[in-house]
Amino acid sequence: MPQGGQGRQTGQPRPDTAARGEHGTRTKRGARPEGAGGEPREELRADCSSCFGLCCVALPFARSTDFAADKPAGQPCSNLRQDFRCGIHVRLRDEGYQGCTVFDCFGAGQKVSQVTFGGTDWRASPSTARAMFAVFPVMRQLHELLRYVTEALALPSARPVHKELRRARAHIDDLSRGTPESITALDVDALRGEVNASLLRASELARAHVPGRRRNHRSADLMGARLAGADLRGASLRGALLVAADLGGADLREADLIGADLRDADLSGADLTGALFLTQSQLDAARGDAATKVPAALRRPAHW
Repeated sequence: MPQGGQGRQTGQPRPDTAARGEHGTRTKRGARPEGAGGEPREELRADCSSCFGLCCVALPFARSTDFAADKPAGQPCSNLRQDFRCGIHVRLRDEGYQGCTVFDCFGAGQKVSQVTFGGTDWRASPSTARAMFAVFPVMRQLHELLRYVTEALALPSARPVHKELRRARAHIDDLSRGTPESITALDVDALRGEVNASLLRASELARAHVPGRRRNHRSADLMGARLAGADLRGASLRGALLVAADLGGADLREADLIGADLRDADLSGADLTGALFLTQSQLDAARGDAATKVPAALRRPAHW
């Protein structure tokens, strides 16, 4: 499950178009809408009450600072109850499951549970389990792409690419409603490459009005970097490795943070107003304080 460090999860979205947050149990019930320019559709927000605990079963995790135990893919987490709820949800961090608290399936869990498999759970129908667990990580990637495309469509300055973004959203949505066989056979990397070109153009258009020189740190290794107070307004931080970076007081307004790894990054006092493609899971993986300015569509993590 974890992205980065021990037990890196395989088959996850690439850095340029997906956050590298850790994977774990269902923690997003009631999560507020995400996105800098507008709220994504309801189906792109996790509804754990309509999911069969798929993230707690389908995905693996390795014992580390993020997970208190090893668990192979396809095996239910020891904390998963019979009603598909987490038995230690309110104390996940205290029990050593920090990785679970920053996972977001972007609504893939309920899509697989209620649409792809028609509401039949893997316990009641064990013959569907293997297929269901195989579909979930692919669906998660499709829904993450839908989330980014939806945000890009809410950016007025990205209007020149709205037509192609609408086509992309319709195509991805159609793919996500296929059969288990068609979904698991998808070449998601190829699809991601196609969509990423439009997302990149949307980002460039949205950041074009930012005055001054816009820094380019795309895919940069900035792990532990001292960037306190840095002017990163309108910067490209797509896929940047910012683990444990000091971004205290940094100006990250309208910065492109798609896929940036913000685990344990210090965002105390930083300004993230209007940050592009920032997800709740990225915020949850970072550290911040009451002075951190977060986009209106995201919530301030409870542990800050």
